[in-house]
This record gives sequence, C-alpha cells and structure tokens, in this order.
Amino acid sequence: AAAGKLLVLPVDGSHWLSMREVVDMLQQKGHEVVVVAPEVSLHIKPSKNYEMKMYSVPYTKEEMEKDF
Repeated sequence: AAAGKLLVLPVDGSHWLSMREVVDMLQQKGHEVVVVAPEVSLHIKPSKNYEMKMYSVPYTKEEMEKDF
C-alpha cells in the first residue's frame, strides 16, 4: 500500500488518547497526517508526528476546565 494523506478531526478526551497512537503509527509508515483541533483542549497537543491546524473557540481553557 502507498502512503497517503490523512485528515483527523479528533474529539478531546479518551477518544483522542487512543487515536493519537494510531496517528503516530500511520505517520511512521509514511502517511502525511493533519490534525484539526480547537485552540483550547485538554489533551490534543501539537506533535512532531503530525501537522496541527487549530481553530478558535469562544471559551478559555479555564472555562472549559471549570465545566469539566
């Protein structure tokens, strides 16, 4: 199989924690991975294993943590 491009739109939390390992493995196999995530999140962070595109949200990290 040939490596390709992969666009990932993760959900913050345990979904992302599991998915991050898969994203890392795909990048190691030659896939180009772009992760699109909100600028405020609990677990979704930039990595050398994928390109990160962030979008703005109408809340701060403190507000999000308070709600959780």
